[in-house]
Amino acid sequence: MAGAGIAFLACGGERNTALKKEKEPVETIADLGALPLSAESPADNPTTVEKVGLGRLLFFDPILSGNKDVACATCHQPEFNYAEFLETSIGVNGVGRGQSRRFVDPNDIPFVKRNSQSVLNTAFNGIRNNEPYDPAQAPMFWDMRAKGLEQQALEPIKTLEEMRGNGFHETGIVEEVVTRVAKIPEYRRLFSEAFPGDPAPVSQLNLARAIAAYERTLIATNTRFDQYMRGDSNALSTGEKEGMNAFLVTGCAKCHSGPMFSDFKLHTLGVPDTENRKESDSGADQKYAFRTPTLRNLRFTAPYMHSGKFQTLDQVLMFYEDIAGGKLLNPNVKSGQVDPLATHMDVNFKDISRIVEFLNTLNDDSFDKTIPESVPSGLPVMGR
Repeated sequence: MAGAGIAFLACGGERNTALKKEKEPVETIADLGALPLSAESPADNPTTVEKVGLGRLLFFDPILSGNKDVACATCHQPEFNYAEFLETSIGVNGVGRGQSRRFVDPNDIPFVKRNSQSVLNTAFNGIRNNEPYDPAQAPMFWDMRAKGLEQQALEPIKTLEEMRGNGFHETGIVEEVVTRVAKIPEYRRLFSEAFPGDPAPVSQLNLARAIAAYERTLIATNTRFDQYMRGDSNALSTGEKEGMNAFLVTGCAKCHSGPMFSDFKLHTLGVPDTENRKESDSGADQKYAFRTPTLRNLRFTAPYMHSGKFQTLDQVLMFYEDIAGGKLLNPNVKSGQVDPLATHMDVNFKDISRIVEFLNTLNDDSFDKTIPESVPSGLPVMGR
């Protein structure tokens, strides 16, 4: 589609020289990678069976929300790859599941600002080929405002439309939640078992550590692509291998690289805003920049992009074709702001089906989908 802005010169020799200078190097399969079979834990929060069990209960218990109506699992559901099948989520003051979820009247709570990212494999956020990996520094959220699962775990509790609601200030809600949890005998016992020797085991720090320990077990590391990268040459079909080559040649791997198919950097693309919110989402640093998402398990995590505006992978790839052709879909983003890595891509309609065929080799449905039958608070599992 679009070139790299090459100025063609009258002299053929000079033109060829310009072409060679402007031509971007093509990534290879070595720029991708298989995931490790297990995730690392930070030194100050080693994974234990007790922590994971406690974290699972907390993840599904709406006692963590201001109105006791929303759990972490409300917007991160096992059946949807620990994401959700909505453009942007309905958190506080909502009822129902999936497409049937709605706000309860009367309502003054907005939709959640951004599409619910999957929790699956977030234990590997930040991992790169042949580089040291520090789980405590793993970039989190669309705008990378938190590092590590421990820091990430408490942010939704503090956010108005996600879990906090109008009844509490963001500076006091976590302490309120800890106080509630500490009043429940079963939780007191579980925290003591998970954090032995701690004189005050029910704390903000340990709440975050337990949830993070559980989330660190939610991994899917045995896709057919992983099997192929580990030496099984028959794990991918000929068509899927052709799709992988198209993925590399068109420039997708310039951002979607490494074992998680993400460079974990911020990029401005001009994705259209969700209509669920009145204000435009200007992203990180007010530059409409958002973190490159993983491409793993996309079959289960539609809709796509930070605004959830694209329902299919074909639509996502056609969006990149539009970018390369100079078309802007967000009126708040000017052409000069769009990342050159996107404008220099060479996605053509003929490549789309092959690339999607390859992306489907990144799906692994064998992850833990266990939902507790009940939670210690006695509230409805996963909220209303």
